[in-house]
Amino acid sequence: MSNSFMYKLAKPFLFKMDPESAHHLIIDGMGAAAKVPGVPGLLSTIWGTKSSPELAVDLFGLHFQHPIGLAAGLDKNAKAVTGFSKIGLSFMEVGTVTPKGQSGNEQPRLFRLPPDEALINRMGFNNDGADAMAKRLAKLGKCKIPLAVNIGKNKVTPNEQAADDYRACVQKLFPYGDFFVVNISSPNTPDLRALQHGDELRELLNAVKDEMGKQAERHGEMPKPILVKIAPDNTEEQLEYMAEAIQLSGMSGIIATNTTISRDGLTHGNAGETGGLSGRPLTQRSTEIIRSLYRMTKGKLPIIGSGGIFTADDAYEKILAGASLVEVYTAMIYKGPGLFKEIHSGLIERLRRDGFTRITQAVGAGHR
Repeated sequence: MSNSFMYKLAKPFLFKMDPESAHHLIIDGMGAAAKVPGVPGLLSTIWGTKSSPELAVDLFGLHFQHPIGLAAGLDKNAKAVTGFSKIGLSFMEVGTVTPKGQSGNEQPRLFRLPPDEALINRMGFNNDGADAMAKRLAKLGKCKIPLAVNIGKNKVTPNEQAADDYRACVQKLFPYGDFFVVNISSPNTPDLRALQHGDELRELLNAVKDEMGKQAERHGEMPKPILVKIAPDNTEEQLEYMAEAIQLSGMSGIIATNTTISRDGLTHGNAGETGGLSGRPLTQRSTEIIRSLYRMTKGKLPIIGSGGIFTADDAYEKILAGASLVEVYTAMIYKGPGLFKEIHSGLIERLRRDGFTRITQAVGAGHR
């Protein structure tokens, strides 16, 4: 039985459920299953990807077996890290986590748009808080793949004090993340996106960098890489400013992009719901942002491409535009975990077709 066939059988059942209930079923199920002896090995046999040197990426002082990872938002509380690390991903993000646990926005807050291959969410950083995540990750031990911790601010924290929240997350989670992602681009926390611009951005990033230095010293380690996740709804002028501020503040890279507030071209009845749109409608826009950022930073600031990756072509286009790594989320909901193996083998085919011997040679090749 093929891995994609297994998901085809499960999908109608999952799609009959309320989207958030289905989400919890998958995350809690994966978390529980990974504790059963033999199950992680079985997951790896069914969905794992083989090590291919031509797809390997060394970045941020970390080794990625291939460029395909999981975006933040799926495993908000780090409940299913072991399970996810076995299904063919080369890295994953957990979170967004905030210093204190919070319930997020009122339900319903997650909507499927099947004909558009999209999701709209207005979750609002619902999570158990940084202490609960730290406890879980401490129990887990070293993750088999690089693990990124995506950090945010609590809803009740005013923007003037936002830096304190990001600092608190770094303090509590420093030992457990291989790298950290500063989320200032979710549309579902009031005024959060304002932190992407002006002096607020520079001050926030300087504070996070300062805290990272303090924690590294405290733990007797090197500082961990910090990336910034940005929104797709920025003008070229805003992007220029952000790219410059992110580079000057010594960040390790950018994740482009978060969800969009645009509703262009949608056909499904849920299009009117408030929140961030992810999936197929974002494919082109996020690739355009990657292309702009790569050009603006002259390819010197690593980019992780995220937004509407459903096929090997989608992933490869983002890599040619300038992404060193890519992340999937919505496509996994629609296509299942067999997607990672599919993109993995598709990338190898495209590399060979274009005469590249390593994926790193393809990064930004669309500009040359």
